[in-house]
Amino acid sequence: MFRVTREIDFCYGHRLLNYDGKCKHLHGHNGRAIIAIEADTLDERGMVLDFSDIKRVVSTWIDDNLDHRMLLHKSDPYVSILRDLGEPLYLMDQNPTAENIARLIHEFTASRGFPIVETHLWETPHCFATYRP
Repeated sequence: MFRVTREIDFCYGHRLLNYDGKCKHLHGHNGRAIIAIEADTLDERGMVLDFSDIKRVVSTWIDDNLDHRMLLHKSDPYVSILRDLGEPLYLMDQNPTAENIARLIHEFTASRGFPIVETHLWETPHCFATYRP
């Protein structure tokens, strides 16, 4: 089995619903997604996948949809206020926890045909969540 990984840095804001702690307030993170892609064999170039293909597809999607946006649950009461102010939002069906953001990135990557096996989302330099189906 061969594995390649790509790290993608991005900034985002969020807050958690149904949470009793600091994260119930709007705040931001310098996040890092680490996606792991595996294959049993290498292609004709001797690669699992070209790193530039991951950047072109996944990094571009993160830049366009998650970077410098407020990630909120679609039923968050702040959605209408922030929308009225013209703030960039990404609305999620789930609470925007590190676990759910990791799953979101993983599922997007898989939907583009990449053989992704695992996604880490570093929320701080000391804390990360992992999604692996």
